[in-house]
Amino acid sequence: MPRIDARRAADTESPGEATGSRRAPRAESAAESTGARRGQAEAPAGTRGAGRARGGPPVEPPDPVAAAGHGHGHGHGPAAPASRRVRNLLVWLLTPLALATVVGMIVLYPWGKPAPKSAVQQGTPVQASITATATGPCLASGQVQVGAQPDPGQKPCLTVDLTMTSGPGNGKRLKLTVPIEPSTPRFSTGDAVVLAYNGGDAGDPSSFQLVDFQRGTPLVLLAALFAVAVLVLGRWQGLAALVALVLSFVVIVLFVLPAILAGENPLVVAIAGAGAIMFVALYLTHGLSARTSVAVLGTLVSLALIGVLSAIFSATASLTGLDDATSTLIGSLGHGIDARGLLLAGVVIGALGVLDDVTITQTSAVWELRRANPSLGWRELYRSGLRIGRDHVGSAVNTLVMAYAGAALPVLLYSSISGVGLGALLGSEDIASEIIRTLAGSVGIVAAVPVTTVLAALIAAREPADHLVSTTNTQQSHQ
Repeated sequence: MPRIDARRAADTESPGEATGSRRAPRAESAAESTGARRGQAEAPAGTRGAGRARGGPPVEPPDPVAAAGHGHGHGHGPAAPASRRVRNLLVWLLTPLALATVVGMIVLYPWGKPAPKSAVQQGTPVQASITATATGPCLASGQVQVGAQPDPGQKPCLTVDLTMTSGPGNGKRLKLTVPIEPSTPRFSTGDAVVLAYNGGDAGDPSSFQLVDFQRGTPLVLLAALFAVAVLVLGRWQGLAALVALVLSFVVIVLFVLPAILAGENPLVVAIAGAGAIMFVALYLTHGLSARTSVAVLGTLVSLALIGVLSAIFSATASLTGLDDATSTLIGSLGHGIDARGLLLAGVVIGALGVLDDVTITQTSAVWELRRANPSLGWRELYRSGLRIGRDHVGSAVNTLVMAYAGAALPVLLYSSISGVGLGALLGSEDIASEIIRTLAGSVGIVAAVPVTTVLAALIAAREPADHLVSTTNTQQSHQ
């Protein structure tokens, strides 16, 4: 008795035809064979052959939409385990990279070196609250105003009465005078502020300087709101993402910053730190799977490309990296630092988050396409995955460009009113640095799509068809 595809029979046969098929099995078998060939001819190239594995029994294909996602998906369940062949291949590829990352961090870390200290006295932060303010002439302690009207050409000052809430003068009252200028903050009664204490007499106003507002409470509330939103939407995976975020900051604070301050090459330090962040964040957030491993490979290749492009074009454009923040850092250190390398390190670390998103999406898409149609070869997988990647790359590049443009907005505004031509404006140090930072990162993101897709296609195509069929049926039986 020939095997009958029950679903196809239910969809294409009327009750009368079904009765006729029971009377004439041979006619039914011929019709089924003809219908199968017709269905295969009419099916799209991306789904042809999905219903039957090579050399195996007929297989009910998964829903392509549910399997492949919507073009920006990251998977909606645990990934099926990979075959032993694929696992061994990924171990051989990733083990040297992981060892290189660990060895690089060990070599670059400043073991036993004293932590550098600022050569510029910054003062000890002391908290205080403003109890009263008054606007008037800028008078030093002990001076008085002569005459009823102040000098019209004299800039006004803000006299601030404070009560210190921490530090050596906790509970004491203090009066400070702050010049009112466009570049100074506007303080008012009731503000919680921060003073810089130079270590002198706690009762002398000259030992303190009003520098900033206290922002601890709103920052904590915003961080709590962010964590709650991630946990409510992501649940356990959201918790894993938060832990990965914390560990990423740990790598930056405990490795990247000390190594750069100790005089190591900032670009090399950033690559090692980005590699560690990538391994921790991707595996902790998305699980220890073949898909995640392929995403790690794609991210590493793309990061290397971004680093090479940034180094080449920053040297060609003669960028120094000496912006205001870097100049302040050099003055505080009291010695030189590789400012251009610091610029390149920022490019690598800044592009890491967007690269993770792109590589995970592409790897998941290719794997689901292969699982939905085990007969697809790596070329078909690459072409189909690349079509999904084209939809994603535009939004990813726009995200990176807008992030850099937003961070450089004050520089852009200042340059726009400088009165120089467009060519001189774009060629200035600050603007050219942002252009190279943006374009090098964008090229890396664009390249991540074909690089990750071809890696995923080559590795996913090595999965045996019978392994894909068995794991797919096992996942469906548990749903």
